[in-house]
Amino acid sequence: MKTILIADDDRHILTLLKHVMTLEGYRVIEARDGQEAKEKLNEEAIDLAVIDIMMPRMDGLELCEYVRTEYDIPIILLTARDQLPDKEQGYLRGTDDYVTKPFEPEELVFRMKALFRRYSVVSSDKIRLNHLIIDRHNYEVTDGKSTILLPLKEFELLAQLAQYPGRLYSRDDLIRLVWGSDYKGDERTVDVHIKRLRQRFADYQEDFNIHTVRGIGYRLEVPEK
Repeated sequence: MKTILIADDDRHILTLLKHVMTLEGYRVIEARDGQEAKEKLNEEAIDLAVIDIMMPRMDGLELCEYVRTEYDIPIILLTARDQLPDKEQGYLRGTDDYVTKPFEPEELVFRMKALFRRYSVVSSDKIRLNHLIIDRHNYEVTDGKSTILLPLKEFELLAQLAQYPGRLYSRDDLIRLVWGSDYKGDERTVDVHIKRLRQRFADYQEDFNIHTVRGIGYRLEVPEK
């Protein structure tokens, strides 16, 4: 049974979502503010977090950033803010999806299930992108017939993007995760490596695509078969 954390200071929303998600077979952990949600994350094994932006003590954007730094779980931001700059901030802080109020609870469940499908492509050492398999243990990519060897940083960048299909990474995120926080170069390094990956895998667009989100960064998408 998967455990869902719902962080929202609106008791009616907490009650509604707990009812709907319990019927779907999920275990629900509630938090009424960001600080309580942080404590629950430290106490429980959470599989996915639904986070409201406007909360006391620690707002949803701060909590989202904390979760993304400390845990490898899907995040959905739930908020009344529907302007593009608000969504941009959410994705920059690390959310996987963004649902605006008012909303249909069933739609939220659909989005949760979609995120679980995306995250399920990852095993301990291997990531499957349709016909392609990224072997993180042997640092190689195979298509079932041949092996594709990549320079180390290209491999690590591809593996990072593929680890969570659909997640939007800023260039700063990728620099920190792939090159390290002490890297002295600039963000153009990411763009150069993305360009090389696209060229190398130009014949594998049925398996995955790397999309540019202007002004923010990149995300990898896996077409459904």
